[in-house]
Amino acid sequence: MTSRLESLRRAFAAWMTLPREDLLRDATYRRLWSSILISSFGAQVTMLALPLTAAVLLHASPTQMGLLTAMEIVPFVLFSLPSGVWLDRVRKLPVYVVGETAVALIVASVPVAWWLGWLSMTWLYVVGFVIGSVNTTAGTAAQIVLTQVVARERLVEAHAKNALATSGAEVAGPGLAGMLIKLMGAPLALLVDAFLLLVSATILRGIPIHEERRVHATAHFWRDLRAGVRFVRSQRLLVSLALAVGVWQMCHHAAIVVQILFATRTLGLSEQAVGLSYMGMGLGTILASVFGNRISRRLGPGPCLVIGFAVCAAGWLLLAAAPANAFGIAAFALMLLLFSAGAVLIFINFLALRQAVTPEPLLGRMTSTMRWLILIPAGPGALLGGWLGEHIGLRAALVFAGGSAAVLALAAWRHPVIREVKALPKPESADEWVGAEAGVRPLTAMDPT
Repeated sequence: MTSRLESLRRAFAAWMTLPREDLLRDATYRRLWSSILISSFGAQVTMLALPLTAAVLLHASPTQMGLLTAMEIVPFVLFSLPSGVWLDRVRKLPVYVVGETAVALIVASVPVAWWLGWLSMTWLYVVGFVIGSVNTTAGTAAQIVLTQVVARERLVEAHAKNALATSGAEVAGPGLAGMLIKLMGAPLALLVDAFLLLVSATILRGIPIHEERRVHATAHFWRDLRAGVRFVRSQRLLVSLALAVGVWQMCHHAAIVVQILFATRTLGLSEQAVGLSYMGMGLGTILASVFGNRISRRLGPGPCLVIGFAVCAAGWLLLAAAPANAFGIAAFALMLLLFSAGAVLIFINFLALRQAVTPEPLLGRMTSTMRWLILIPAGPGALLGGWLGEHIGLRAALVFAGGSAAVLALAAWRHPVIREVKALPKPESADEWVGAEAGVRPLTAMDPT
């Protein structure tokens, strides 16, 4: 009996041991991954508490919910392109750290305003705009930091592991968020996110990343900006990805505007029940994070991305047809599972493809340009979803999102530039696009411990 227990113990220990080549054996990546995990828990609180504050406490209409979502998108349209030029000239990690800290402070302003009696939809609009403004630069910096830690041929694996970090938060986070909202109220629950973001920023400050920047004396802001835009425009793959993911963003934001309203007003869910339903999102992320890299290796990044579009479409159409009873509640949780699984399949391949094809000195401008392109349709999508929800019905917005995403999946599958991508491409030569005005030495060596 003792020997059998010892065998089981050894088998379990072997199963739990990371493979020798696993990315999490790299100390620098492990710090980055831990920061993502912690900030993701905080993000789950804000993802529920902010719209619930608007919908339940301030009785926001669907149009107001659309405006709240759009306010986070407007800064990307306004500031994304110039921020990319700036990022290619500065160290990325400090921008990432300052961004986490700034978001913590603006999120904490919501409970302060509520306590002082100042909270209104206008306040939330300002909060959304500031969060979007910070994420315009800090979010881009975060994506570039990953390429300075992980070798390019392992970017799909790295993005999948990052998604796995968020999945743990998505499984436990919504239930915790719902409990916090019930005990403290939605505004006060945001203090938890602020605290976790400060912890994440502290961890990031310890990441040993060295960047060597060489800014040429003749560097010119507008010339450098145009170089980044021309690079994206010259790459058929990047243009195709921007169009496809941009349409998906329109669908996503049309659905996200109404899904909380649908859950609370059509299905009659309480704040805590909404939080528990959002655990389905975590399960979907886990499934796609575990199997997404394998699917991408087997089918190719392009086909895997198309599958993600189709899975999201199925989720939105399912919820649009859900009855207002227990089956509808189950459909809401299943929609969240399908959405998160599809989104992971989309973004682990989308991010890896665009980073793989881009030379290091252009990463900032490429990332900001691509984020700008894919988020331009998001604002109109949010406003359209809010308009449909208010004037036709909440289900109409979900039908629009699901139907449009289904058409997108079919069109993307028929487009050879996406369908035929079966491996990550090699980066283009930097000499053709930039001179000596920007250059950053990548750190890709792995820590053997």
